[in-house]
Amino acid sequence: MVDGKPAGVVGNDGGLSAEVLALSARAERLLSAHARTRGLVANLPRADASPLRIALLGPYSAGKSMLVAALRRLSSAAVDELVDAAPKTHEPTPHPWNGVTLLDLPGTLSGDDEHSAAARLGVRGADALMIVTTSELPGEAETTAILQALDRDGFADRSVVVVNKMNAENSDRDVILDEIRKRLGPFADRVPIVPTDARDHVDALNDPHLTDAHRDLLFAESGVDALADELRRIVAPGVSGVRPRAQAHGLLRVLADAEQRWVLDGEELRAAETAKKVEESVSRAKQGVLSTCERERDVVASVIRAAGGTCAAGVSDKDGSVPADVADDVRHRLVCAVTEFDTKFSSSMRAAFDSLVAEYGAVVPEPEAWVNALDSPEAVTDVSPDDGSRFERALWKGAEEGVKAGVRRFHGWLGSVADSDSGQGSVASDIATRINNTRVGRKVLNVGRKVSGETGKFNPWGRGKAAEKVAGTAGKVQWALTVVGPLLDLTSVVQDQSERMKIGKRRKTITRHFEEEAVRTRSALDDSGTRHLDEWIVQVEQSLAGLTHQGAEIRAERDAALRGIRSLRDEAETLVARADRSDGTPGGRADRPGGTLGGPVD
Repeated sequence: MVDGKPAGVVGNDGGLSAEVLALSARAERLLSAHARTRGLVANLPRADASPLRIALLGPYSAGKSMLVAALRRLSSAAVDELVDAAPKTHEPTPHPWNGVTLLDLPGTLSGDDEHSAAARLGVRGADALMIVTTSELPGEAETTAILQALDRDGFADRSVVVVNKMNAENSDRDVILDEIRKRLGPFADRVPIVPTDARDHVDALNDPHLTDAHRDLLFAESGVDALADELRRIVAPGVSGVRPRAQAHGLLRVLADAEQRWVLDGEELRAAETAKKVEESVSRAKQGVLSTCERERDVVASVIRAAGGTCAAGVSDKDGSVPADVADDVRHRLVCAVTEFDTKFSSSMRAAFDSLVAEYGAVVPEPEAWVNALDSPEAVTDVSPDDGSRFERALWKGAEEGVKAGVRRFHGWLGSVADSDSGQGSVASDIATRINNTRVGRKVLNVGRKVSGETGKFNPWGRGKAAEKVAGTAGKVQWALTVVGPLLDLTSVVQDQSERMKIGKRRKTITRHFEEEAVRTRSALDDSGTRHLDEWIVQVEQSLAGLTHQGAEIRAERDAALRGIRSLRDEAETLVARADRSDGTPGGRADRPGGTLGGPVD
């Protein structure tokens, strides 16, 4: 009986029990889904209104069974029967006491794995713990087992350490108890230590020659009555106060075990490690290229913005035009910037390829050659080609042709215009005059060829010495031409002064145009570079699938399971913290500081 009622009576647990059981049900579904963790389902907490269980944990010969006999005040015959059967016990043996169940576990540290496993399982199913050692002091292995029960198993506030056989010859009580406290480490102030001698208690109980006063004195010296008082205090809250805490800790232990079940070994480990190594290698190669792409696209954008600033600053205060040498320099800088991007991006792709080949050999596919087909932006003009001068319409028509067919076809178009309409004042004449009078015009449109200085017509001169380079650079040149479009906007030059744009507005227009082009080009380079890289990475992953398939499947399955387990563990840890804060023992933890019962308290 506890406080006038059986210790097993169920009361109101404030909802903690329901939350623990609901979380346990979710854990059961998760653990049942895979053979690795299916065996742990039986250890999950379930609804249980049976009497509280106090497990006795300790090595063989520590006197656990004798302690049970002393607490139950058994007769000599019953004691002999109980103690004689103890060495043969392979499973936890229940004994009723004071409305709870004393669970005598198989001895630990016996060298018998079955005994140790049964003892561990009994601890998992207990609500409280009686840790039994002796005056001979626990060894290293026993101390480790005690600390694991108090810490990892969560019994620190539901345990009592019993130092049995304290009346043995040559036992120095104070020295022994002080050493026990040292070995408990951080738990010395939380776990009560009770010195006992169960054999003396049983002998006094069954000695018919003792007086009641002498028997009571021997009972007090044995420490068994002090142990009984401590056990009553631990189970005082009853099932509803103790079991939810025990089950919350038990659930947390099962989930920790489930996580350990996913520690791979053997062939699975090697397959998973190989898959991980390949994935990391490919990811590292990919990241190197992406870093180059991101860095160099920003460089190009910066060059474009700087070019816009240069052009805006160079606008003539007289007529709003940009000097030809400024426009020429800007065009050159733009082409060089994009060419530099191509060079470094291609080099990074080659470095990524070489690194993977070094690891995995010729099975790695070589990436396609990088071709930077920059789309020319829409020209920024103040009037549409349809509304502009015939010169402007002709120039923009040529630009459009250049975008589609490249510079060589553009030259062909210019030649056709010149052959068909070469009179003074014709479209061809106007084009020739404007282009041949500006260096930027001559250089931008003169890739691999030369335009004559005659006013009346174009005379294509010679053949390109590197025709293959002409085709490769045509896109960049045409892109640069269109970027500097506002500089060649002849409307502001040929119109009357009264209709010209104000100088400030023109500078702002140029600056804004280059800013927009910087953003657009940055995005275009990023998109095209990433797309080119991704296409190659897909080929690489396909070529290495033989190395990664099995391990990738194992890792994916493992990662998914661990995510679920860890999520449940987080919730279980929250419940454990709540349960420990709302300690159900009378007076809470402050009412029961660690110390020695039945003997001197330091």
